Amino acid sequence: MGLILGSGGKGGRRGRRALNAEINVTPFVDVMLVLLIVFMVTAPLLIRGEEVNLPKTTSAPLKSEANDAPLTLWVRADGTVLVQQTEVDTANLATQLSAIIGEGYDKQIYLYADQDVPYGRVMEVTAEIRRAGYTRMSFITEQKK
Repeated sequence: MGLILGSGGKGGRRGRRALNAEINVTPFVDVMLVLLIVFMVTAPLLIRGEEVNLPKTTSAPLKSEANDAPLTLWVRADGTVLVQQTEVDTANLATQLSAIIGEGYDKQIYLYADQDVPYGRVMEVTAEIRRAGYTRMSFITEQKK
């Protein structure tokens, strides 16, 4: 009988393991899923607005595109006007809008006006928006219960 020497099945490398050149993506996927959950939970909390007492109507909800951040204008009860949370003088509103959004803005502009604001004040703001060249405007209200 002859002597049989075992090679360990690895081409003569006994007791050694071959190096693995593949990248392990499992920890990367785990981290990305955790970040996705964190951002999904915190994203709605980042939206802030101004405190206005909106009129209540029975209008239909607005249709908006996903990932679309509209330009918002706020008219508080005391008559002050805010563009995206920044107070703006009404006399300079048209020039401010032109500077912020430039030419060719074809998306909706949302106007939030407190129900205690006089109608004339809302029309002043609307006229300034139209003077800046923007015609697609939505007046935001709350639903009646």
